[in-house]
Amino acid sequence: MDDLIQEFQNIFNTTKTPREFFAPGRINLIGEHTDYNGGHVFPASISFGTYAVAVKRNDATLRFYSMNFPEVGVIKCDLSDLTFNPEHDWANYPKGMIKYIMEQGHEIEHGADILYYGNIPNGAGLSSSASIEMVTGVLLENLFNQKINRIEMIKLGQKVENEYIGVNSGIMDQFAIGMGKKNHAILLDCQTLDYNYAPIELENHAIIIMNTNKQRTLAGSKYNERRQQCEQALADLKRELSINSLGDLSNEQFDQHKYLIKNEIDRKRAKHAVTENVRTLDALKKLQEGDLIGFGELINASHHSLKNDYEVTGIELDTLVEAAWKQDGVIGGRMTGAGFGGCAIAIVEKNKIDDFQTNVYQIYTKSIGYEPTFYTASISDGAKEITEGVR
Repeated sequence: MDDLIQEFQNIFNTTKTPREFFAPGRINLIGEHTDYNGGHVFPASISFGTYAVAVKRNDATLRFYSMNFPEVGVIKCDLSDLTFNPEHDWANYPKGMIKYIMEQGHEIEHGADILYYGNIPNGAGLSSSASIEMVTGVLLENLFNQKINRIEMIKLGQKVENEYIGVNSGIMDQFAIGMGKKNHAILLDCQTLDYNYAPIELENHAIIIMNTNKQRTLAGSKYNERRQQCEQALADLKRELSINSLGDLSNEQFDQHKYLIKNEIDRKRAKHAVTENVRTLDALKKLQEGDLIGFGELINASHHSLKNDYEVTGIELDTLVEAAWKQDGVIGGRMTGAGFGGCAIAIVEKNKIDDFQTNVYQIYTKSIGYEPTFYTASISDGAKEITEGVR
């Protein structure tokens, strides 16, 4: 933080001491491609994230600077014009947040100088954009003495993605980042926003994030295709069943009625959506019972389903996860995120982490031809001010 404050004072040519804020990134432990199928997700906020340090100004000018994009320099705008501007690059995320918070009737009467720094690995799929949105939300709330309902702030973050930036994403990322709790995951129903916290008591284990370092070129087009296949499967099932989503079905109900789904590919996609939702609900029970081994088995089953029924893994993720499964001290591993690249996670005994990383690194690099990257993530609190004794 001292380095960020020093950088802030240099960039904005001031001796003022800024206030300090942090919003985490997130991983999804289980519950992949269930959100748009009426199911549950199981994310947790992590220790990597976005820091923001800020000082309120006396005029209406906003000045943004990111240590991650120093070549862009300081981006300036005025509170009276917060429209999307392609030339403002990454700063459109905080601009969108400020615009929507003001439109909600919150008084942001002055501008601010804000410096951002994120340590979420680029392209890892750990949700850096939602992290920027939520750190901006808590910054505005505290800097301008506003009371902003946290769920409303989360919804505004999603609105920035959907309407301001133009990305059709769900609410999981902002929810996990806004509502995160140290050493807990969140079981979230993405339709109703009902949620439960589940303790993640890893004790002798750690969550290792494994980045394939493959760009996710297929994720967008295949994502839309999978959504359409699930919608068709649901339409077929609705001819005889009174359901609103695939997430309404138990495994038994699906097995009894899957014959209604005409296309075999659609049937496989629906099978994943149903079984993954059941696994996610079971995961909550396993953790509440302290059954980490049972939780690991569900994580493994999730990856099998994503590979065989949903077909969104690809050779890089499969190589990484299958190498992880073979290592001593691993109780579970799977891809996380949209797929076709990005990251996987593994739960590994702490005293086996060095051997685990060495072995998986060698297997992956030999097979794929380039290196994976490993991060040890602790599960942290959600977005908050971190200034000591609020300056």
